[in-house]
Amino acid sequence: MSFGEALRFWLKLGFISFGGPAGQIALMHTELVERRRWISERRFMHALNYCMLLPGPEAQQLATYIGWLMHRTWGGIVAGALFVLPSLFILIVLSWVYVRFGELPVVAGIFYGIKPAVTALVLHAAWRIGKRALRHPALWALAVASFVAIFALRVPFPAIVVVAALWGAAIGRWAPQWLAVGGNAHAAAAGPGAALIDDHTPTPPHARFSRARLARVLGFGLLFWLAGMAVLVATGGWPGLLAQLGWFFTKAALLTFGGAYAVLPYVYQGAVEQHQWLAATQMIDGLALGETTPGPLIMVVAFVGFVAAWSQPLWGPESALLSGVVAATVVTGFTFLPSFVFILAGGPLVESTHGRLGFTAPLTAITAAVVGVIVSLALFFAHHVLWPQGLAGPFDATAAVIALAALLALARWQVGVIPVLLACGGAGLLLRLVV
Repeated sequence: MSFGEALRFWLKLGFISFGGPAGQIALMHTELVERRRWISERRFMHALNYCMLLPGPEAQQLATYIGWLMHRTWGGIVAGALFVLPSLFILIVLSWVYVRFGELPVVAGIFYGIKPAVTALVLHAAWRIGKRALRHPALWALAVASFVAIFALRVPFPAIVVVAALWGAAIGRWAPQWLAVGGNAHAAAAGPGAALIDDHTPTPPHARFSRARLARVLGFGLLFWLAGMAVLVATGGWPGLLAQLGWFFTKAALLTFGGAYAVLPYVYQGAVEQHQWLAATQMIDGLALGETTPGPLIMVVAFVGFVAAWSQPLWGPESALLSGVVAATVVTGFTFLPSFVFILAGGPLVESTHGRLGFTAPLTAITAAVVGVIVSLALFFAHHVLWPQGLAGPFDATAAVIALAALLALARWQVGVIPVLLACGGAGLLLRLVV
């Protein structure tokens, strides 16, 4: 396929990639494996398995990987960037509407209905991941321990990830049967006919592994990061908002094992509790906006950056909008830079290991620990939604009913995320107009 044809597809994908990682991966599988036959089932799954081992959004990394495999480095950069940029533009607009008009009764009513739905979404995510990951009592114990650690003991999320990875590595060596899991959740039947990149298609020259190329890509990635940080430090100093956002979200990008829901507690700890860039209720609202836009859910970080700079304008009170746009762009760049480096550096190594990609024990343990972390996040959201004035204040029964209805719609009737959010937002707006 031509580069122009691929470019048009990646641009279209960036605007229609709703449904979270599972929906985005299913969409790419339908388009690339079944309909267009650009890549075979086996090569698609091999790339996906590698992306699932990495920190970061696996669907965006998968798009980057396939784009790179088809059209070299620029193909990967274009595919990965177009997966993110539409969401960034949409979120900047929605963030501006939120901070500018969020106090209006209409907007406040919509968010009143959406917040309980977000609580249900997070709880449903914990159930879905737990159903797939917790296949042994030892993994259940690890999930419970991680919940207690982050919810009751306030242990930082990075520490939980490190301990879970070490535990998984040890168990993988001494009791690997504890970490056995079922088949790949994303597997699908192979499509008919040969693909342009088929099972037996030779690895193209640019995708062959070499130590020199690995060192070159890692060097360029580090250089880009250092140059970006140098510009931010020169702009406002190391204690400045932009430098702190860049540093914090670089760390977040390296800890997103298990998807966006897994890293949200870390983002909450840093953005809300440590740096106080935004309030807890604003974090919930940001997640709601992230759920309603295409692209990776981790794009909620753009909302965090926008709100942080809106409340702390970089160049005076009149620069609030410009500051928000700049901060959202900076946060997005530093969050996704590691993903590009992982794919462009590790892709050739993966292409040389068809059928031999392993060492998944630490990831399995991290995923189990993440279940407990996500449950703690759901309880945090429930606390702020159902008791908006604190536990000593009144219980919001209406919000509880909306949350329960959203949870039933998601878990029992398999309703999509967007219809649930639209219905709950409409219900909140109707209640505000009537009451």
